[in-house]
Amino acid sequence: MEQKNKNTSFPILVLLIGLSTAIFFLWLFAELSDELLEKELQSFDNTIVGFFDSIAAPPLDTIYIIITELGAVWFLGTLSAITILYLWVKPRDKWGIVFFIITMGGGALLTTLLKQFYGRNRPSINEAIDATGFSFPSGHSLGALVFYGFVVYIIIRRTRKRLVVILTLIAASILILLIGTSRIYLGAHFPSDVLAGYSAGTVWLLLCLLALEWVQWRSHSDVRSVDALRDILKNFYRKGKRKIKR
Repeated sequence: MEQKNKNTSFPILVLLIGLSTAIFFLWLFAELSDELLEKELQSFDNTIVGFFDSIAAPPLDTIYIIITELGAVWFLGTLSAITILYLWVKPRDKWGIVFFIITMGGGALLTTLLKQFYGRNRPSINEAIDATGFSFPSGHSLGALVFYGFVVYIIIRRTRKRLVVILTLIAASILILLIGTSRIYLGAHFPSDVLAGYSAGTVWLLLCLLALEWVQWRSHSDVRSVDALRDILKNFYRKGKRKIKR
């Protein structure tokens, strides 16, 4: 009985953490949006930009120019094609392919709509580093978080080795952080643009992954799931059915 209670409480705990995370990032994005419209972010942005200006050096310029390309449209587009090919050839994950396309395409559409809505000008224009158009939110930051986050999800589904999972999460987190800071260092975005990109990207990715797990579960897919996400959906579904019966 005690073991059963533990098995039941764990997914509930994961659900609460997941919902709290989503709510936090939604709140953060809303706050950034409000602050932007009221032009109250200048002090925050100037402080962060000042720090990156203080550490600027030619070797760091080269490193960050390379890093920023890891979040560029052409690079993520190439990796996306490879990812789709992998999902098709290796696990024959049709739903994974569908939702990967939805996740990446929706992320790009979300970035475009938000940029057009806020219409914030960039700190500088530089076509060489893809710094054109409006600034808020950062497309590199949002795209990197969505893509590399989805890749982490795929890797976690393919292995149950804790060390591999931890190292993958750490590596992806560092890469996403470096891509975001590269946009600030190179003058392509304000720091608040990057934070907004992370926030919107996190919410969108979570929604897509939960939807994917739901569809795979309900369609009785043979593809290995992320147990935590699958348990969340199962418990949520069962509780919903109980409430409807009452």
